[in-house]
Amino acid sequence: MTQQRWIMLAATGSAALMIGALAFQYIGEMPPCKLCYWQRYGHIGAIVAGVIAVFVPATLVILLGAAAVFSSAAVGLYHVGVELGQWEGPASCTSQSISGLTTEELIKQIEAAPLVRCDEIPWEMFGLSMAGWNMVIAFALTLVWLIALRKTAV
Repeated sequence: MTQQRWIMLAATGSAALMIGALAFQYIGEMPPCKLCYWQRYGHIGAIVAGVIAVFVPATLVILLGAAAVFSSAAVGLYHVGVELGQWEGPASCTSQSISGLTTEELIKQIEAAPLVRCDEIPWEMFGLSMAGWNMVIAFALTLVWLIALRKTAV
């Protein structure tokens, strides 16, 4: 397979994940949390790199595509850890301890709470959440970008 085909495969994979995320959001009525949005940015970057690589098949563009989708995988790994309670997520989208809070502070915390929490799993398949699937697929797409890097431009 040529370098261009590997690049298109990688960019198309990111596009498919974005379409899936938007389908869950708008058709499945599962609004994304803050970490879900952060995962999307890497895929958008990879799609842009894929489009640019059609016109400029340069090593730098391929490395940027790989880095972009890898960043999505890394955020996905972080998100999975938050979902499993391995570590805390951003204060703006995870549950916080209420011990030691006054009633007034608790009411303020409840009123300021986001609608979508990062530490809850709204959907899973085969034991993996959406963040988990994004992590696995994004790591695989990173490998596809790196395979493209090793191919010679045609």
